[in-house]
Amino acid sequence: MSLKKVNTAVAAAFILFILWFGMEFILSPETTAPGFGLPSWPSGDGDGFLIIKGIRDVVLALVLGILLVTGHRRALGWVLLVEALAAYGDMATVLAHHGSVATALGVHCLTATLMGVNGLLIMCDPRKVAAAPATPA
Repeated sequence: MSLKKVNTAVAAAFILFILWFGMEFILSPETTAPGFGLPSWPSGDGDGFLIIKGIRDVVLALVLGILLVTGHRRALGWVLLVEALAAYGDMATVLAHHGSVATALGVHCLTATLMGVNGLLIMCDPRKVAAAPATPA
C-alpha cells in the first residue's frame, strides 16, 4: 500500500472519529462529557457549551471530509495541522481545570500530535508536479 493511500486512510479515520465524537456531544452531552477529562459537570445550563463543542467537532470533520473527497491534498494537510490546534486547546483546557492528566495527554495531546504528523505527511507528497509545456509566443 502506498504512503498516499495510508495517509488518506488515516485522514479518513480522523474524520470519522471527530464526526462521531462531535455527534455524541450533540446527542448525549451528559454521557459523553466525563470522557473529555474535566473533573465536573457544568452547573446550570452549562450543557449547552458541550453541545457547542459537538457542533465544532462536526464542522471540523466536515471540512476535512470535503477536502479529502475533492482531492485537495495540500489543503487537507494544512487544515489537519490547523485543526490539531483545537485538540491541543482541549488538552490545555483539561489541564487548566485540574482534569485528568491521563485523558489530556492520552486522548487530546495524542490526537493532536497524530493529526499534525498526518498533515505534514500529506503535505510532503514526493510526487513532482509536471511543468506546463512552453508554448512559443
